[in-house]
Amino acid sequence: MIRELKGWHVFSGFAGAFGIIIAVNLTLAYKAVATFPGLEVRNSYVASQSFDVDRAAQELLGWNVSAEVTHDTLRLFIHQSGEAIAPIIEEATFGRATSVAADQTPVFVFDGTAYVAPVTAGPGNWNLRLKLRAPGGTLFQQRVIVAHVAS
Repeated sequence: MIRELKGWHVFSGFAGAFGIIIAVNLTLAYKAVATFPGLEVRNSYVASQSFDVDRAAQELLGWNVSAEVTHDTLRLFIHQSGEAIAPIIEEATFGRATSVAADQTPVFVFDGTAYVAPVTAGPGNWNLRLKLRAPGGTLFQQRVIVAHVAS
């Protein structure tokens, strides 16, 4: 038995295909906007005016900053000339790279080699956004990608 292809069959196929495409695009657009963490700075032009000076001052400190998570414990390592240092932590936010929903404010304690804080961290990409203050008053800002150490 041969069935005849009619106009409404073709229209239904096109309408269904484009309906799926539009539904997927709307879903992805909603997810992109709903999970956007926001702006880095209020006015990028104003922030750019002192960027090079701030970066140069920060690089003169010679700090090497890294972080890792093991068993829900965040360890923040700050070294200057190979020695562990403990500058003042003005702000620290531990969270996902693309969403602020799981952001945490860790309470760090310096143990002589690193700052240590309890956090809740599942698998995936985590960042630590830091604002530290050097003894001379220089502000050090950095977003550190947190390494996961196998437990």
